Amino acid sequence: MSRTRRTAIAGTALLAAALTACSGGSDAGSDDKGKDESKPKAPMAVSVNLTGDQVKAGQPVTVTVAEGKLAQVKVTDAKGAELPGKIADDGKTWTSERNAPPGAEYKVEAQNTDSQSATTQFKTGPADKVNKVSINISKGSTVGVAMPVSLVFDNPVANKADVEKQLKVTTSDNTEGSWGWMKDHDGKDRVDWRPRDYWKSGTDVKVDMKLNGVDSGKGGGLFARDYNTEFKIGKDRRVQVSLDTKKMSVTQDGQALRTIPISAGTPGGKKASWSGKMVIMTKEGTIRMDSQTVGLDNAYDKMVDYSMRLTWSGMYAHAAPWNSGNFGRTNSSSGCVGMSDADAKEFFGQSQVGDLFEVVGEGSKGQAPIGNGYGEWNLSWDEWKAKSALSGAPQNG
Repeated sequence: MSRTRRTAIAGTALLAAALTACSGGSDAGSDDKGKDESKPKAPMAVSVNLTGDQVKAGQPVTVTVAEGKLAQVKVTDAKGAELPGKIADDGKTWTSERNAPPGAEYKVEAQNTDSQSATTQFKTGPADKVNKVSINISKGSTVGVAMPVSLVFDNPVANKADVEKQLKVTTSDNTEGSWGWMKDHDGKDRVDWRPRDYWKSGTDVKVDMKLNGVDSGKGGGLFARDYNTEFKIGKDRRVQVSLDTKKMSVTQDGQALRTIPISAGTPGGKKASWSGKMVIMTKEGTIRMDSQTVGLDNAYDKMVDYSMRLTWSGMYAHAAPWNSGNFGRTNSSSGCVGMSDADAKEFFGQSQVGDLFEVVGEGSKGQAPIGNGYGEWNLSWDEWKAKSALSGAPQNG
């Protein structure tokens, strides 16, 4: 007589009968000494915490064996991608390292140390609310030495530590840096990764955001995908504007390139320039500037050439030929750093997004909030690390 292997599923239990030996051929009258004493192994029974076709996403998968120990567990989606996980030291449970994301179908295959196995599957339902990420550096870009990695979230992020744990920066030279949380200028939650010191030219950087299935917390919803980007650090260009001398100095790789006469913001009110360390955020070229959009009533409305953004609130470096009589003499702009067409054209052509742009001297309206642009360089390293949701622990890439 033979016994067949059979798998049964009841509730959350996953059962697999073992391969068993055949019982012997002695007749009923023979004594016990002639019998095959082997007995079938008890069926393997494991439970999976997620079952059914509409499982709530955003939680880890746990597989638990009723008897014996687990030897291997594989949880794969419809495309064959595995959900990574680990078996506990006691061999009783396997837990995935990542949450099950929304709208996914998974197959669970478990094997114990007696080579018994069992299989089941489940599907996660759609997320009630999906959170998304905007990344400031596009894939394949080359940026300046002051450019941070900046992630802005569509919805609030209450579970900041859970999200930050899934963010990883890898660099070609083990650059030390840390994530720091803040509010973006528009009020959305934002997290930036800043090196301890400015980047070194030539560094290759990769950013992996394994957020699929992570719960943002109250009001934020689940992330429904992973994100990534990679970029390179270009020339070490730094700019310093002196409000005192009304001049802008440009260096590259530590060598002075040129000094440009400028006119910055008018001291003593809303038209004063921001001071401190900023970053060239974007090179926008010819744009319309309307003073009403930045709270300066009808001060101006004109097309402006060679524009480079320094803050979200509207401070730029750009050509300002209408103010030529004040270059190098008087700070009389509405907050931006203006220069001649010729100087602006050359400066624009040589500048990189991510170049350091520092404003020093008297007559500013102070430093902009760190979320109004990339103002994290105005903080000490310890102050910056303290903004991490993981106690400011540095992350080496």
